[in-house]
Amino acid sequence: MDSKTQTALITGASGGIGYELAKLFARDHYNLVLVARSTAKLNQVATELQSQFGIGVKTVALDLAAAPAAKFLFDQVQREGLAIDVLVNNAGFGEFGEFAGMPEEEILGQIQLNVTALTHLTRLFLPPMLARRRGKVMNVASTAAFQPGPLMAVYYATKAYVLSFSEALANEVAGSGVVVSCFCPGATETGFAKRAGTEDSRLFTKLRPMNAEVVARDGYRGLMARRTVVISGVQNWLLAESVRFAPRKMVTAISRWVAEKVE
Repeated sequence: MDSKTQTALITGASGGIGYELAKLFARDHYNLVLVARSTAKLNQVATELQSQFGIGVKTVALDLAAAPAAKFLFDQVQREGLAIDVLVNNAGFGEFGEFAGMPEEEILGQIQLNVTALTHLTRLFLPPMLARRRGKVMNVASTAAFQPGPLMAVYYATKAYVLSFSEALANEVAGSGVVVSCFCPGATETGFAKRAGTEDSRLFTKLRPMNAEVVARDGYRGLMARRTVVISGVQNWLLAESVRFAPRKMVTAISRWVAEKVE
């Protein structure tokens, strides 16, 4: 990789919003470190972006839900002498179902990936950015961060953590030259719904999911504009704002109705 070119590290980069973000960074001539579980998909994305944009791409096939993964990734990047100018914590997943009946591995896996890995990666990559007095961190949350989510209780709670954590960090690093931005997409056309088991929910059948390319562009523009919280789509923004003024029990009941599957 050309050391004079800035480098963005993107987790969950093999598809969906992560893939679309990778294209946007590549278009603006960032070198890339792409992280996901699938070696084949990562290599396909790397070949495409290298060919189309003439940038350097390093791929790391890694399951960030494994406890040692974040430190392993950081150490590997350090060994290769790569300075990460932008960290995009995009990897995450949700699971549909009542909490009491959900397999423990699904519950703990969501917390490990959505919260622990994101927090650990931010802790590892943020100090070098602060030392250089430049850098950007994008933590991908969700509009789920703004209300409780019955039938996806853990996922919604993890995204609330990401929003709160990111807003606090943005305040802490203000004036340092480093930007922390929390990106909150709504329902989006990706593989998320299939993995989560929510393809038949009202959220994905009655409400129109947004296109991943459009969503990623909103997040990218918000990051470059140094915005602390970025919500993609007017409808999603209105939803996120409205829950602040409604009774919490009503918000929770509506959230459950949206998550329920259509018979």
